[in-house]
Amino acid sequence: MNKETIAADLEITQHESIEKTRYAFELDRRQFFKLLGGGVLVCACADSVVAQESGRGRRAEHELPREISAWLHVGESGVVTVYTGKAEMGQNIRTSLAQQVAEELRVPVSAISMVMGDTDLTPWDMGTFGSRTTPTMAPRLREVASTARAVLVTMAAERWHADTATLVASDGKVTYPKTKQSLSYGELTRGQQITKLLPEDPSLTPATEWRVAGTPVAKVDGRAFVTGEHKYAADVIRPEMMYGKVLRPTAFNAALASLETSAAEGIPGVKVVRDGSFIGAVGPDQHTAEQAIKAMRATWKAPAQPSNRELFDYLRKNLDTSDEGFRHETGSVSQKLPPSAKALAVTYTLQYIAHAPLEPRAAAAEWEGEKLTVWTGSQRPFAVADQLAEELRIPRQQVRVIIPDTGSAYGGKHTGECAVEAARLAKAAGKPVRLVWTREEEFTWAYFRPAGVIDVKASVDEDGKVVTWEHDNYNSGPAAINTPYDIPNQRIEFHPVNSPLRQGSYRGLAAPANFFARESAMDELAHLAGMDPLAFRLKNTSDPRLRAVLQAAAEKFGWGQKSTPQRGFGIAGGTEKGSYVATCAEIEIARPGAPVRITRVVEAFDCGAVVNPDGLRNQIEGAIVQAAGGAMFEAIRFENGKILNPHFYDYRVPRFRDLPQIEVVLVNRKDLPSAGAGETPNMGLAPAVANAVFAATGVRLRSLPLLPQGSLPAKS
Repeated sequence: MNKETIAADLEITQHESIEKTRYAFELDRRQFFKLLGGGVLVCACADSVVAQESGRGRRAEHELPREISAWLHVGESGVVTVYTGKAEMGQNIRTSLAQQVAEELRVPVSAISMVMGDTDLTPWDMGTFGSRTTPTMAPRLREVASTARAVLVTMAAERWHADTATLVASDGKVTYPKTKQSLSYGELTRGQQITKLLPEDPSLTPATEWRVAGTPVAKVDGRAFVTGEHKYAADVIRPEMMYGKVLRPTAFNAALASLETSAAEGIPGVKVVRDGSFIGAVGPDQHTAEQAIKAMRATWKAPAQPSNRELFDYLRKNLDTSDEGFRHETGSVSQKLPPSAKALAVTYTLQYIAHAPLEPRAAAAEWEGEKLTVWTGSQRPFAVADQLAEELRIPRQQVRVIIPDTGSAYGGKHTGECAVEAARLAKAAGKPVRLVWTREEEFTWAYFRPAGVIDVKASVDEDGKVVTWEHDNYNSGPAAINTPYDIPNQRIEFHPVNSPLRQGSYRGLAAPANFFARESAMDELAHLAGMDPLAFRLKNTSDPRLRAVLQAAAEKFGWGQKSTPQRGFGIAGGTEKGSYVATCAEIEIARPGAPVRITRVVEAFDCGAVVNPDGLRNQIEGAIVQAAGGAMFEAIRFENGKILNPHFYDYRVPRFRDLPQIEVVLVNRKDLPSAGAGETPNMGLAPAVANAVFAATGVRLRSLPLLPQGSLPAKS
């Protein structure tokens, strides 16, 4: 197993042991004997390992199909259909993947038709997460396209009895300059499959020679999104379709004590569904289904549960001893420090936050005999298909999952609970059913970005070199936990916790938390050393890529301006997912007690060779806007198993008036492979803002969100 695959598996499993919701569906007698036959059944139960993907969770990229026909087809019309299990979640990979295929195949992007996230049509894929599409899927599709181009040139050479070296492939055709003959790709294939296998080491076009990749191609199908023509999962309509709703408990971990459904069953057109712990209703329209749920009389029993007020103490005291966590150690952090060294011992905290996607969970499910098809928004279509098969107790080959281009996810759509609910309702109704979660359901029953407590102990010598570094992360996770700085003595640990709330992947996993703690602490160490924060970072890293982004951001920002009580400047940097980021932030406080505003952000970003500069800028700007919410005011409030702010009117996300001036510096490294860019750009903002607040006011903010009330707390 290669290092990349191990890292991906760790990323998937980081939170999924508590991320997945299950229903205890009943198994009727006919299903029981169909599955097991007669006799005596002896069972041993174990926790499901979601990340195994039906035993394929550790499948490496080199085990994926090597047949060109599994990935690409050239039609007689010249349209090139490309198949990938990746999903388009707003990150514009439909465009960037099409660009890279077009580059290698020598066709315009308009000739590429991408089929994405369809478990019946596309090769198996682990999922769209972890900024892995560009570094893993793009090279595979480039290899496929390059090999297909070579096959097409060979086909033309055979027709003309010519040397392949004398032929030119461009603009969707092969030309023989000597005779001025040309054949389109469609004429060469006549719609037949290209059956050749990929060679072990296909020749790829270097980034320095890109003509289509590396350019600002407009978003594929962008007009459909702007005009409303695009159909999301919530827009899917099937013949004779009904509408579903699910009865939710009054609190987390609640058990049903009693249920009366006669009033709901008396509503014309309604069918009440009860299957084990699952209770729902279907109706001829959305309103009727909702009325049926409201007509049910249910009582629940829930245990006492903690609130966000005692959260951080709870996290320290409820370690998950079944999980070894993560530990890295080098040198000795217990060594005696020189008398001139200065020490730091601080704690940083962060609250749970919600993904708050533009599109709440939605699914449409249809049974045709024993075959189930589900349209839903998910980052992991094959995992959702496995989940459907497992929870509904049907063979995996009877399940098809189709992912329409989805309205954002940010790590929040790894699981298929909405798909399972829609499928169960459709089975009971005997008709297709569409289920759309409300915003309150999305805020309550989806999973959250993990909260965390991070302790940092560090020391700096009189020359401004960091001597020791200790970093203990409780609960939020190990992503980007290692320091990129040259520190000889380190001890870094992640301590898993039994979380009081359902938690899971969020954009960057724990990297924003670990960035916040590390880059805030580096700023505190710079202050102890009496050094400029930028100079201090440069003094403590020899990594040329980290130094380059720090210097690029600082130059564009005009670093070196003196902070005042009304205006402060902060900086942060680091590396994750193979890319490097540096963020400079300017904050403004108009007068004492006034709200703190982020007025300007400059971010330099290096993700290797840039595939689509406009798409990359959009990702970086969007990440900065999203990060502003988590940095400044986003936090889930909860008490006794209930979410107290499950609506946008009481869960604060960035608004137009919150947006700073954003400037992006792309460090385009054409000498390096392209890395993903969906996550790392959101990691530097929170510490840069916290550091800017300190520079202006001398107040050190160590908790996220930094300013839930908008302004600095009054000094006691």
